Amino acid sequence: MSTWWAVLAAGLACYALKLAGLSVPHQVLERPTVRAVADRLPVALLAGLVAVQVLGGDQDLVLDARAAGLGAAIVLLLLRAPFLVVVVGAALTAALLRL
Repeated sequence: MSTWWAVLAAGLACYALKLAGLSVPHQVLERPTVRAVADRLPVALLAGLVAVQVLGGDQDLVLDARAAGLGAAIVLLLLRAPFLVVVVGAALTAALLRL
């Protein structure tokens, strides 16, 4: 099976999943449990992606400049810094430690 067939199949699967989500009855989406899960799921997925990118190595846990940059970002977020300051501060921290 060529790569393009796999890409086409993945695209069709994504479209079918989106269509299935749009066909869910409105009464189901208004339930408090479904609403609570839908509100928290994107945050959990993003946190998981960040953890894998920052702490993941080939087969083991890696603590390097990326983890320090994440720590700096968390501190800046707790200090209620603007988003751009958080991003620049985290990048600057990681860059200085790699230097």
